[in-house]
Amino acid sequence: MSGTIVKRTPFFKILIANRGEIAVRIMHTARRLGYGVVAVYSDADRDALHVREADQAVRIGEALPAQSYLKIDAIIAAAKASGAGAVHPGYGFLAENEDFAQACRDAGLVFIGPSPEAILAIGNKAGAKDIMQKAGVPCVPGYQGADQSDAVMLAEAKKIGFPVMIKAVAGGGGRGMRLVADAGAFPDALRSARSEALGAFGDPTVILERAIVDPRHIEIQVFGDRYGNAVHLGERDCSVQRRHQKLIEEAPSPAVTPELRARMGAVAVQAVKAIGYEGAGTLEFLLDRAGNFYFMEMNTRLQVEHPVTEAITGLDLVELQLRVARGEPLGLRQEDITFSGHAIEVRLCSEDAGHDFMPQSGTMARWQVPDGIRVEHALQSGSEIPPFYDSMIAKVISHGASRDEARGKMICALEQVTAFGVTTNQGFLIDCLRHPVFAKGEATTAFIGNNRDALLAPRPDRGSDLALAALLLYVTNPHAPPWQRGRSLSATFPLGLRIDLGHGVQEIEIVRERDGSYLATRNGDRFSFVIDELGQDSIRFHHDGVMEQAKLLRDGDRLHILHRGITLSARDFTLAPPESATAAGGDGKVRAAMNGRVVAVLVKAGDKVAAGQPVMTLEAMKMEHVHTAGVAGTVSSIDVAEGEQVTTGKIVVEIEAAA
Repeated sequence: MSGTIVKRTPFFKILIANRGEIAVRIMHTARRLGYGVVAVYSDADRDALHVREADQAVRIGEALPAQSYLKIDAIIAAAKASGAGAVHPGYGFLAENEDFAQACRDAGLVFIGPSPEAILAIGNKAGAKDIMQKAGVPCVPGYQGADQSDAVMLAEAKKIGFPVMIKAVAGGGGRGMRLVADAGAFPDALRSARSEALGAFGDPTVILERAIVDPRHIEIQVFGDRYGNAVHLGERDCSVQRRHQKLIEEAPSPAVTPELRARMGAVAVQAVKAIGYEGAGTLEFLLDRAGNFYFMEMNTRLQVEHPVTEAITGLDLVELQLRVARGEPLGLRQEDITFSGHAIEVRLCSEDAGHDFMPQSGTMARWQVPDGIRVEHALQSGSEIPPFYDSMIAKVISHGASRDEARGKMICALEQVTAFGVTTNQGFLIDCLRHPVFAKGEATTAFIGNNRDALLAPRPDRGSDLALAALLLYVTNPHAPPWQRGRSLSATFPLGLRIDLGHGVQEIEIVRERDGSYLATRNGDRFSFVIDELGQDSIRFHHDGVMEQAKLLRDGDRLHILHRGITLSARDFTLAPPESATAAGGDGKVRAAMNGRVVAVLVKAGDKVAAGQPVMTLEAMKMEHVHTAGVAGTVSSIDVAEGEQVTTGKIVVEIEAAA
């Protein structure tokens, strides 16, 4: 670095052009370094934590991303109004948009990321593959041509050979990505991928790639500065995915040897030096069983999973971003980068794993995280989880001397997270971490698909769960006899309860015995409990000779329970009339499965439809979800229009069943 002229670009206040946990995470480092921070928000985020924690906050539009977080002019205006000198895009939204980076430059704002030219050159999947191929880097065979017509895309897919991947060029996170098994399914998959890409990134352009069967997803973290220096910070293994979106990430990868790490890292550094890349970036590869790796794409931004790299290197990647953006030299040589221990990150998402990972929105009635582990979030009790954005609500990161230690810490931490009011994938993540394939470090991108039945199998102690829920509904009912420690003067009469734990209404009887214990009976099975302590939000009890505890929250006829790391949500239907209509549409009515926006009406009144035929597509949390007819018959009514926002359970299509 001797003789290098340092070209500093000072700034003192940073606008964070994002929301949620990444906005809060960037704020923490920015404040530690002495910067002021400005938040932006949509109408849906007016009371969000990232808004409350900022020094200043500016409204940029309505709830939908296209009307707020994707509005370049509104964000530039917010920076000007607040006096910010720099903009950090976070990830998602405009983070990899060269027009946004250029708009910041034109407005005299420092864009905390690579140059518009670098984003254009390599941030676009098609452009990145061209650069890599010219550099001799192995790439997945595919098509990234300018002709995006349906006929050409189908013809190119046939040339590549099925199965093929459709990928949006302008983003990541699984949006605009589809795995297509055959030519017959290709047209619908192409339309859906384009629509999703347009909604998430403002660009419907896609590329095609041959699908590599059962690979590992390995990515290399790189950093460059404006003086031509570049290093890599090792790899991350992001193979555990659903819908092409990562759920569990770890560093280092169980499958990468030091020799392979050096080869992949050298390729990554050579690539970013070739284009004069500045800032944080990630090159993503597919690694097959033979140890061959193929370049997929480059993300020209900070990654969701950057904390695992921070954990094993001891570096703050956001701090490095800010220093590089100010014009400071990177200050790191490759030999300075060392790795310590093992780190794992999981993405806690508001989704129902048991129902095809359907996104969930609503109010987080209670949110508590354990001490002693890194949790990145922007939540508090009472926070709203809106339906317009990504379903990830928090990241939990563990670090240990070994992979087994990091895995054990993560399981313990997840068992203590309290997330009441919105269904999350908490239990599913624990099951993934405990699965023998993951425990042995053998998970590929096919892990969830190959082990889906085991990961989503009903809990073997469902009867015990039901009994505990019945007991807690009984003792927390404001009209029930108050609980008192010790013996009772007399036993109570059996009380029949009708309870739903999410698998249909079940009947169970509760009685308090003379000795003060409680007996729950269902289908001849008997469960005995002795309550030792009952508080407003917790209970200690004996069951089968073992003292246990659970956290709880009573909310009207609903009860939320955290017990043995499993979150249960029970509803009391004891006084409710039996339900006759089926939410699945067996009555001819198709109901919205989640809060979302209608993006495609696939039928019209008078159409004949078969059971299972797609009739409506809703978009929720930036993913599309096709709704199908529950019965065969004739469409009698379309009750919504494209672009309309609907709530869970709303009737969207009505079908008159065939005679």
